Amino acid sequence: MREGRIQKALSGFYYVESGGEILTCRARGKFRKDGVSPLVGDFAEVRELEPGKGFVERILPRRNAFTRPAVANIDQMAIIASAAPPVTDPFLIDRMMSAAILRGCQVLLLLNKCDLDPADRLYNIYRASGVETLRVSAATGEGLGELKAFLQGRLSAFTGNSGVGKSSILNALDPAFRLKTGEVSDALGRGRHTTRHTEIYRLSCGGEVVDTPGFSAFETEELNLELKARLPETFPEFRPFLPDCRFVGCSHTKEKGCAVLDALRRGEIRPSRHASYVRLYEELKPLKEWQSGARKDGASGGR
Repeated sequence: MREGRIQKALSGFYYVESGGEILTCRARGKFRKDGVSPLVGDFAEVRELEPGKGFVERILPRRNAFTRPAVANIDQMAIIASAAPPVTDPFLIDRMMSAAILRGCQVLLLLNKCDLDPADRLYNIYRASGVETLRVSAATGEGLGELKAFLQGRLSAFTGNSGVGKSSILNALDPAFRLKTGEVSDALGRGRHTTRHTEIYRLSCGGEVVDTPGFSAFETEELNLELKARLPETFPEFRPFLPDCRFVGCSHTKEKGCAVLDALRRGEIRPSRHASYVRLYEELKPLKEWQSGARKDGASGGR
């Protein structure tokens, strides 16, 4: 039995790095029976049946796990946004950010295409919210040196709406990737999907990144009872005020004596961030215990 990490998943095969070698593996049928799927980023025990081929026998305890994108053991979530076409809706940033923070990920917001639009509004909102925020340009190289420093020694997942430049940023960080990029459609204002599978890439700067397809990340699978119960904690700028609310179980939406709302009125919390919080709160509010989307093979344990 050997231990390794799943580097890529494609068409039912798992490519596991173990001892400097890549093993092409299938997963044992017991995973499907148990309702567990091996994920890119998983540490696993594999049994080699012949040179270079084998089976994934057991998934080792995870630090965290996501449904969409299907990845595990992520240290940092790099959310890519843009104020140039296709323009990113701040609510989508906030939604992804809450799901990432809930799973214990450091969040890094990358405002790409800053050569076309510096994204001042987004930059000011998230810097004031305590979120690490960088302006970058895959086209000119602006901010990429600073980005490399944030990536060193971490496994980072890159995500963002189609067309904002995930693949372009990775290519600019390390041209050896030669990842496919897609042009932004003038008619639709969005890019064509260019990533078809999830894979870990090792950067020359000393970090690792997971490239994931599309903007399907953090859809309803991540909007579950756990997030409902802990939603205020996933807004970093709320945290200093949460203990001072007058009522236990305050929703921070309309109550008198709410310290979060007082901070909002004083300008210490940005209105757009609180509006996103209320929108997420209302989205999660109808969830009942039996409707929980929480993963049975979730994120307890780790390495």
